[in-house]
Amino acid sequence: MKIAVSGKGGVGKSTIAGVLALMLAEEGIRVIALDADPDANLAYALGIPQARQKEIVSIAHRIDLIEERIGAKLGRYGQIFKLNPEVSDLPNRFAFEHRGVSLLVLGAAQKGGSGCACPENTFIQAFVNDLVLHRNETLIMDMEAGIEHLGRATAQGVDLMLVVVEPGQRSIECAYQVKRMCGELGLTNLLYIGNKITGDADKEFIQAALPGQELIAFLPYRYSIRSADRDGVCVYDCLDPEALRCYRKITERIIPTA
Repeated sequence: MKIAVSGKGGVGKSTIAGVLALMLAEEGIRVIALDADPDANLAYALGIPQARQKEIVSIAHRIDLIEERIGAKLGRYGQIFKLNPEVSDLPNRFAFEHRGVSLLVLGAAQKGGSGCACPENTFIQAFVNDLVLHRNETLIMDMEAGIEHLGRATAQGVDLMLVVVEPGQRSIECAYQVKRMCGELGLTNLLYIGNKITGDADKEFIQAALPGQELIAFLPYRYSIRSADRDGVCVYDCLDPEALRCYRKITERIIPTA
């Protein structure tokens, strides 16, 4: 099962991806959690202690490895490089293991005045392709506000796109942008999650804004989640019974096909 989580920045994607990864791992499912958002927060959501997060090096920052695998130096123009570098061994080598979840952080290719990023982007794309198309573990991808890391072939290997929305117009607009991009790539299985819900008015706003879309859960706003982020503790461990029941609705929807 390959699951992507997308939505507007700040909507709670990382929190939801992290909680789902931990819940599935508790069910005995082998889970890889991929942080594909340049603003990487999935380690925090998984409750990895800040001191240990220093051990995590993103794939994009392993410059020597990338140059070795693609056969070219990064940041130079006019080079010949491998379009299909060997990457299948990397998840086992570089995953950070935490509570049954294997965390991989993608990182971002260098931009601006750093030269041509084509070789690096090719390597990153090959890495994502391998995770989606060739691994047997359940994969949960915390995406940025879009699906930029998914090419057509990779997107068609994604079993489910979870689109997270909060009760706000910008979040709804982003959800429609994600839906459009998914349609262009042939990814048709989209489910929606309402987050930061404070009452019936928030639910009704989202339902009215997304007519005909399958909303599988409404997650309540909880100050404890903000406190967990501030204190650097695992969000999952701070959820109250009502919030856990809401998350369980999501896992019950996706576990049968996992």
